[in-house]
Amino acid sequence: MEPLLRVVNLSKSFGTLPVIQQVSFEVQPGEVVGLTGSIGSGKSVLVMLLAGLYEPNEGDIHFANKRLGWPFAAQSLGIGVIHQRPTLADQMDVVSNIFLGNEIGWPARLGWLKILNPHRMYQEANRILAQLGVPVNSVHEKVSNLSGELRQMIAIARVLTYPSSMVIVDEPTVLLSYSYQQTLLGLIQNWRQQGVAVLFSSNDLNHLFAVTDRIIILHQGRKVADLRTDETTREAVVSLLLGTVDPQKPAPAIWDFDSYERIREHAEKLRYHQMLLGKHLTTEATLDRQLTEQLAEQVQTLDQANLALLEAQRRLLSEREQERKHLARELHDQVIQDLLSINYELEGMETEQAVSPALANDLSAARQGIRELVDNLRRICANLRPLTIDSLGLGAALQSHTRDWSARTGVKVNLNLDANLGRLPEATELSIFRIVQEGLNNVWRHAQASCVHINLQHTSPRTLMVSLRDDGLGLSEDFDLTALTTNGHYGLVGISERVALLGGRFRLQRLPEGGSLLLVEIPHPRVDVNPDAT
Repeated sequence: MEPLLRVVNLSKSFGTLPVIQQVSFEVQPGEVVGLTGSIGSGKSVLVMLLAGLYEPNEGDIHFANKRLGWPFAAQSLGIGVIHQRPTLADQMDVVSNIFLGNEIGWPARLGWLKILNPHRMYQEANRILAQLGVPVNSVHEKVSNLSGELRQMIAIARVLTYPSSMVIVDEPTVLLSYSYQQTLLGLIQNWRQQGVAVLFSSNDLNHLFAVTDRIIILHQGRKVADLRTDETTREAVVSLLLGTVDPQKPAPAIWDFDSYERIREHAEKLRYHQMLLGKHLTTEATLDRQLTEQLAEQVQTLDQANLALLEAQRRLLSEREQERKHLARELHDQVIQDLLSINYELEGMETEQAVSPALANDLSAARQGIRELVDNLRRICANLRPLTIDSLGLGAALQSHTRDWSARTGVKVNLNLDANLGRLPEATELSIFRIVQEGLNNVWRHAQASCVHINLQHTSPRTLMVSLRDDGLGLSEDFDLTALTTNGHYGLVGISERVALLGGRFRLQRLPEGGSLLLVEIPHPRVDVNPDAT
């Protein structure tokens, strides 16, 4: 298949400062390619070159088998561009900004001379904004009155007004809340299914691993890697971003990735400013090398400590699950079977031998006690190791557990499972089951709720969102997760540890209408979340 976009030896300098150096890559139709790099890597400049806003010093760009010349209008070529900062006409209203340069009118061939159709644009603008979940009081409101987040969503809406064979997305999630970030990731998945190529520039590795097919990494203006997303790890990408890859050493293992990202960003800013300052110093090479070596040493030290913690926690949880599995089998195959045998013997004594009424009542009571004991042991076995999870999978295990939990506690449970949930790796399924199990236990002990809503939905081909929402008392205003262990509460802490081991994200929030919401995002190998799509 011919590539839709082909970049050949692209270079760009500002004065004597080289920003992009001999960068080459290709993008196929319907492929989502991630672009990432540390601050100063030239990532944003590369996007501006591909959007036709900068002219390179060297190199070529070929799009749809045509060599492009500068300047060029990306939109006229079928290239949609979503910039990091929205480029809007502040004195124009929402609908005018959405259709800016692509107004609806007749006849279309006359371009800006055509007769505009305001009513049609009004309808389409409302439809697109509803599709994106953007609440605006009126599409006739000036965009200067909107928040930065809504302005960014208006810029995204503009791309949906004309057909594109490729969309360039340049770090727009900086201005977006979580829900709108998920909306954008959903758009990227839809574009991919429709055969539209996407170049997704971002420093959020969770987003890149969720939706991309490949990840291109820039370091100091050069392409240092072009990786298949399914064949790499976050740790390997971080190593390449920092320029600390050593083939003799394993890639860093990040324990608290979000915290690490903030530290890395701060370090990279310092390094970038040092690089600029070094251009005017005769000791540039020495200072830059010393700073890089110090940063590498700090990262290596942090990594060694994190790696030890990570392996110890993973080994502890693995051994605990094996012990639970062994104990559940022993109880089920030995103790429960022995109790059932005793129950059958008592039943035989009661029916086959002449016994007094008093002894018959005693035997009946003993048999009833044994049955209750067997039921309790079966419930313990299910808590230790859900018997259905190995044979029928996570979905069946959750259905069985929530049904039994609701019957036992009297709290209603609404369980909503993704239709394409499928089978996941054993460790992932067990961890998700334990997260839901502990979340329900926490609701029963502390929330005083009457209803719990549990959802398992794919937010991307590589990400599963687990949410647990209750209508109980909710979290206190001064809630502090880190203080729970001090007070002897380990349930939520255990959930956060399991999520960290899976490389996921954990959020717990108080709901305005009452109750609390537990959100967990779990990464896993790619699955087809829309098998009917062609």
